[in-house]
Amino acid sequence: MNSSAFKARYDIPGLIFCLFIFFITQNAFAQHYNPHKTFDPTFLNNPGTAYRSGDGSPGPQYWQNRANYDIDVSLDNAKHRISGNVIISYTNNSPDKLHNLWLQLEQNLYKEGSRGVATTPARGRSYAPRKYYGGYDIKSVEISRNNEFHKVDYVISDTRMQIRLPVALQSNGGQISIRIKYAFTVPKYGVDIMGRMKTEHGWIYDIAQWYPRMAVYDDIRGWNTLPFLGAGEFYLEYGDFDVTIDVPWNFIVVASGKLQNPQVVLTKGQINRLEQARHSDQTVSILKPDEVGDESSRPNHKGRLKWHYVLHHARDASWAASSAFAWDAARINLPGGKNALAMSVYPPESAGKNAWGRATQFVKSSLEYYSHKWDFTYPYPVAVNVAGPVGGMEYPGLVFCGWKSKGSGLWGVTTHEFGHTWFPMIVGSNERRYAWMDEGFNTFSNFYATQQFDNGEFAHAFNYQSILPYMTSEDTQPIMTYADYLKAGNLGDAAYTKPSVGLHILREDILDPNTFDYAFQQYIKRWAYKHPRPEDFFRTMNNVTGEDLNWFWKEWFYKTWTLDQTVKNVHYVDQDPAEGALITIQNNNQMVMPVTIKVWEANGHSGTQKLPVEIWQRGGTWTFKYDSDSKIDSVTIDPNKHLPDVNRDNNTWKPGNN
Repeated sequence: MNSSAFKARYDIPGLIFCLFIFFITQNAFAQHYNPHKTFDPTFLNNPGTAYRSGDGSPGPQYWQNRANYDIDVSLDNAKHRISGNVIISYTNNSPDKLHNLWLQLEQNLYKEGSRGVATTPARGRSYAPRKYYGGYDIKSVEISRNNEFHKVDYVISDTRMQIRLPVALQSNGGQISIRIKYAFTVPKYGVDIMGRMKTEHGWIYDIAQWYPRMAVYDDIRGWNTLPFLGAGEFYLEYGDFDVTIDVPWNFIVVASGKLQNPQVVLTKGQINRLEQARHSDQTVSILKPDEVGDESSRPNHKGRLKWHYVLHHARDASWAASSAFAWDAARINLPGGKNALAMSVYPPESAGKNAWGRATQFVKSSLEYYSHKWDFTYPYPVAVNVAGPVGGMEYPGLVFCGWKSKGSGLWGVTTHEFGHTWFPMIVGSNERRYAWMDEGFNTFSNFYATQQFDNGEFAHAFNYQSILPYMTSEDTQPIMTYADYLKAGNLGDAAYTKPSVGLHILREDILDPNTFDYAFQQYIKRWAYKHPRPEDFFRTMNNVTGEDLNWFWKEWFYKTWTLDQTVKNVHYVDQDPAEGALITIQNNNQMVMPVTIKVWEANGHSGTQKLPVEIWQRGGTWTFKYDSDSKIDSVTIDPNKHLPDVNRDNNTWKPGNN
């Protein structure tokens, strides 16, 4: 019905009709905002349990299972094939008897017809194999009984294996050993997480997801058996790793953990240079680029060598091997006088002062910064940066970065991958369900590491507005969406950028850096080497900061709401500017935020007014008094552009706007 028909039908006097239309127009946007939806008293309202307390910390009866791995494998570089066996010592600390066990077999993603291949869109196939390599060849599966191994019934379903136990594994500390003999062909392209590439001096192998791994049994879902589809990464138990890797004599092998037999696999000169590096803040060359391919750089000139590594209390282990590696190292200075060893391996093609010649410096700086910033020390004896086919992927004590990376790009990928030490290597979240709990936290943290590196060499302003195109897109999805459920192209925004922007706003605008940092540090300490869920993070932040932030968690992580704040009008007290101004602001959309107002007066004076988010608890408009001395020239909401306001055209009021 148009306005003329409305007026004629009801015979409303012209003045009253005009006021009616004015009222509707002025309140049209406000009607979109419902404070009860945002300040929802039922949100995050489930009581704590004996396993997970209401304040976000592990409960008095929190438990998690443990898996230790003894792995012995051999690399056939002619066939690009790894074969060997793993013995898994598994402890069931849960209160439940387990009648079956579940393991992850991620290499089966590279099997023709795998679920990951079938569910990846034809366009944007970053997380789909480009060629099929057959996946795991499981030769035998046995369990220990009466100190002897016996064959056991098992079923393989895509990237999972179920072992059906003849006798249930007892609760509260029951133990079992599993021995699996297996082999697989290393994919040339391993969906951005592993693979191999050929260089002038030989193949580089980035090896990960290379042994059958225990699935997590937890107090939330029991067995976590989501298949590996490519985008959703990993959820793993903690344990110790004892790894032996058999390779040709001319290969260098780096791995998660500490090398146990340097006297067997290194020359005396290399051992001495490693010792020098342990006491040096400057990068020391262990094997120079011009020494690659020189037989004298290896202790043997024929046959094969076994490299032995041990890593304690970690959720995974990985390694890299090549005859093409140059090798650098330096000392990492950690809190409390502790030290670790930063290392980089790379082909001569990657060398250079603006390239991988600085990689060890980047590793060292990143880990020193994060250890102090989050008040939790880097926990592993070494930190290895590997140049190879994988553009960027993280594992405990070792990361893969692209061999072509240089300058700020190499810094960025290095500090990002090693930032993952804290999320999810120390704080062991479920990446397959909640990618943002490692990628978002880490992306947020990387910004601050970059600002301080080398007196700001790569520093830049934080782009708060970078998330706006995603938030206003028709294809936007909530952060709380499983990685493999996200539409093609959404992973970067939903798992990395939007969580990072939200945490910046929380730190800089909703709370303050000191309050945020302390709470974030407490979250890390509470959940180090444990399995937090999103609610544990939200509740920890609420309780440690003393703020009810449920409105923020709901709108930013669970919803796709948008923000539109506006300065609605300005009036003067008793129509006298010297008596003060009454400024009315309005929240048009469902998202809310605290408000910062910048006021400029005709006499040249200016001032800033900050209002807490609670002003929006009763409705979508708020009027406050500003102590002006003269007429107001302009009023701007969010003058620093920190908030993701979707309509900045209405952020500034000037005379004549009323």
